[in-house]
Amino acid sequence: MSSKESYRVELRSAARQLSDRCLYSAAKWAAELLIDIEPDAHAPASSASSSAASARATPSTSSAARPLSHLHPAASAYRRRLRSAASSGDIAATPPAGVSYISTPVPDDDGFNSDGGNDRYLLAKSYFDCRDYRRAAHALRGQTGKKAGFLRCYALYLAGEKRKEEEMIELDGSLGKSDVVNSELISLERELSSLRRIGSIDSFGLYLYGLVLKDKGCESLAVTVFVESVNSFPWNWSAWSELQSLCTSTDTLNKLNLKNHWMKDFFLASAYQELKMHEEALKRYECLLGVFRSSDYIQSQIATALYSLRELDEAEVIFEDLLRNDPYRVESMDIYSNLLYAKECFSALSFLAHRVFLTDKYRPESCCIIANYYSLKGQHEKSVLYFRRALKLNRKYLSAWTLMGHEYVEMKNTPAAIDAYRRAIEINPRDYRAWYGLGQTYEVMNMPFYALYYFRKSSYLQPNDSRLWIAMAQCYESAPLQMLEEAIKCYTRAANSNDSEGIALHQLAKLHGVLGHSEQAAFFYKKDLERMEAEGRQGPNMVEAMLYLARYYKSEKKLEEAEFYCTRLLDYTGPERETAKSLLRGLRIAQTAFPSMDIGHFGS
Repeated sequence: MSSKESYRVELRSAARQLSDRCLYSAAKWAAELLIDIEPDAHAPASSASSSAASARATPSTSSAARPLSHLHPAASAYRRRLRSAASSGDIAATPPAGVSYISTPVPDDDGFNSDGGNDRYLLAKSYFDCRDYRRAAHALRGQTGKKAGFLRCYALYLAGEKRKEEEMIELDGSLGKSDVVNSELISLERELSSLRRIGSIDSFGLYLYGLVLKDKGCESLAVTVFVESVNSFPWNWSAWSELQSLCTSTDTLNKLNLKNHWMKDFFLASAYQELKMHEEALKRYECLLGVFRSSDYIQSQIATALYSLRELDEAEVIFEDLLRNDPYRVESMDIYSNLLYAKECFSALSFLAHRVFLTDKYRPESCCIIANYYSLKGQHEKSVLYFRRALKLNRKYLSAWTLMGHEYVEMKNTPAAIDAYRRAIEINPRDYRAWYGLGQTYEVMNMPFYALYYFRKSSYLQPNDSRLWIAMAQCYESAPLQMLEEAIKCYTRAANSNDSEGIALHQLAKLHGVLGHSEQAAFFYKKDLERMEAEGRQGPNMVEAMLYLARYYKSEKKLEEAEFYCTRLLDYTGPERETAKSLLRGLRIAQTAFPSMDIGHFGS
């Protein structure tokens, strides 16, 4: 059997096993790989580990990669970056040379009891597909096989989740808070822990056991169980996703004892993305793209990473390409709508909202895109309506809670904004946008001490975002605090974090001037002036900088530098022109004390 055929057989087996376990999204993913993956034709076929060899192989050059869009000028630049990285070895096949990856184990298809066990399983699976979970669990009573045991326990777990959702709506409404818990957790934990102790549990049972432990708050043990599950059967992406949700720091991530399977690369890339390590995530995904050349998922994740790095043009190129190849795509298009909102591309966002509305208007992502469209139009009430609609479809849709908080701020409804941001933090405590939103809300309410707390949390989670440091500095500057030294420290961090708007440099100059640090103030005014000249900007900040520098150099007896800035100020109208003339007259008088210095013509 060739390596290509061996790899396809392995994937078909995975798709069949996942489908039997009712993990349909993972089965669909494995089935897509049957179409998109083509191993190297030179891969060895006679080796006992031919599956691993085919996974390591690089796709042949005859397999054409999906082209990126030519609609945007950044497209060619992005291609050049990918090509140069590939030639330098940064983008390689997965796994890289010298790394030995394990082959994927296939779970045993255990038998059933003789008294119609297979028929019972099929009946239970039919009930399960109809979301009749308790009937599915009842149909499998007395069945001891791993396959039947997983389906029965999973049906009970989902029955408990369904009842929990019903009680939450009955008690507090569809978007309210509630302390209701899944009533099946205790019995499931007892049964699954016993099965794990005696070794009568498979990877899917371990996955379910990890879910139960996570819901009960036993996160440390849940991590251990999820690791056992993915090491036993690496194709279960649901287990990887739950494991990722528990990796809240790089230390936790680095301590995981994971086997060296190619699915680990997908997991690490996704975990880096969640931990805001966007550069590392981008490198991983670009490396994976060297093998999975036709994967829309990887391209969408690359676009998301570029968006998070504020590389909006390059991200837009990839999103356009995804939509061209899959016009009815809804997944990850909410990120694209955020990008279009940030760039204020009204027509493109309108077209996207219309398309997803016609495709599937009852998807959370569709509702979020339409909400962004109304927000850009300034219709914040309609925007909130669609965000709430998205949350009815998915209560844990993080972006919807955060963005709805922004809309409530625009509507001056601060209590509702605070509640929305807090709900986002409950879902993901590492969401720096929700912490930042809370800080802004309390700042609007003139409560700087509260605002500072939330700004600190957001800057801790996203230390390289200059906007967070500027917000904190402005809080320190506010009238109730007037902690200018602390504000200077924050503005310094912002200036070192690629402050594209140049706010930090100007404020550093002003604060040093207020504190009497004339030399530091002159240094930052000069840096700010150089930045504005390089960017071709004009405005009051430029006039303020030149006026300060003229006065500073006059006081330092550096008359040539002072004359230079005074002469430039003569090109402006208003009081600064008269001030410049006065300074030039003073420089002429100063010339009498330094007759050897040629001041030149000052103008009338």
